[in-house]
This record gives sequence, structure tokens and C-alpha cells, in this order.
Amino acid sequence: MKIVVVSDIHSNLEALEAVAGSLPKYDELWCLGDIVGYGAQPNEVIERLQQLGPTIVLMGNHEQAVVTGDVEVFSPHAAKAVKWTKRVVAEASLGYLAALKPLRRVEREGRTVALFHGSPRDPIMEYVYPGMGEMVIRSLIDEAAAEIVILGHTHIPMYYKFNGKLLANPGSVGQPRDGDYRASFALLSITRSEVKFEVRRVEYDVDAVAGKIMKSGLPSFLAERLRIGM
Repeated sequence: MKIVVVSDIHSNLEALEAVAGSLPKYDELWCLGDIVGYGAQPNEVIERLQQLGPTIVLMGNHEQAVVTGDVEVFSPHAAKAVKWTKRVVAEASLGYLAALKPLRRVEREGRTVALFHGSPRDPIMEYVYPGMGEMVIRSLIDEAAAEIVILGHTHIPMYYKFNGKLLANPGSVGQPRDGDYRASFALLSITRSEVKFEVRRVEYDVDAVAGKIMKSGLPSFLAERLRIGM
């Protein structure tokens, strides 16, 4: 079974189109949340994602903030982007975001898969970064009670495998933060004998996206950081 895993698109249509154009044949597409926020094309990204026919779409912290209007824990530039998105998002798009859930558990090829935007301990808000240590990673896998645990939220690709169990993050389509500006996603292959998780990167027109952010009146920092992947 071949599954495309994307996360943290953040209203970046050019990055999503670049990923879509690079995809091999797949059985399912999973999105781990933060479809919106930061970027200037939330409605277009929601529409394009729906056209790709995802099997699973999670709610991220930016969807939650846009739906509720609560930006208390957000940085100033992120809060401005949430408020801007809430003003411009279409009613149908807002309804789509409001119906999402931050976690899912599924069975694929006889294996239990747990999907979270954040983590098993806090599906919306907890960041799980690479380098947190084997003990922490093992505890998260145990908490999820699954053989495969896939997380988003950090915008940084990650891969750990212990005793046949996997914890991984595909990175961010629309706003990478690992020093590589290219859109990041992953291909997950599941069989009864093995599991493979491959992160892929795709070039996209960063200048076009940055220009749209600047033109929209969103904070310039959100455009500048795209060029350096931070």
C-alpha cells in the first residue's frame, strides 16, 4: 500500500501544486493539518487539497485558531495571519475546517496507524522535534498504542524506527523549517512484512508565493522566511 503523507501546507498553493505534480501513483493521501495559516491563498489550497481526494485530513492548530478565533498562544505574526485568514476564508471552507479532527487511528495491511497533528499526548499543540531522545520517542509510540505513528506540526522531517515500530514526520509542504526551502512530503509504503517512510523534496516558485504574501498585507516576515526554509 502506497500512501502520500503531507502536512503544514499553510496556504501555499505553489508548493502544494509542485508536490501534486511530482507524485507517483498512490493508494491514499493523508494530510496532517495546518492547511491554512501564514500564506495568502487559504481558499485555493483547501479547494486543491480536496481535488486530490485525501482519505484523511486532520485539524491543526491553525485550523482550530481560524475556527475559534483564539490566538492566545500564537506569536504576533502567526496571530495576524490567523485573523487575516478568518476574514478572507469562504464560508464553505470554514465549514470544512471546522469539521476536521486532530487525530485518527486506522488499520492498514494488518498494522495499526495513529496520526496526529501534534503528538499522542496533545494532538493539537505539542511539538515533537528530532533529537528529543530515544526514551521520549519510545514513550510516544507506547502512548499512541500503534505500530506506525505519524506527526506534523514541527515543519521538520523526522524518522525513528524501534523494534519494527515507526514514528515519523513528513515535514512541511508550505513552510519548511529545517533550512531547506523546498516543499517536503513523504511516501509511506506499508506491507505485512515491512514499512518504509521516504521524505521527498520538491522545488517551487518561492518568489511568487512571497509576492502574494506581501501584496496581501500579511507580515513580511512570513514571506522572507520561505526563502531560507526557517
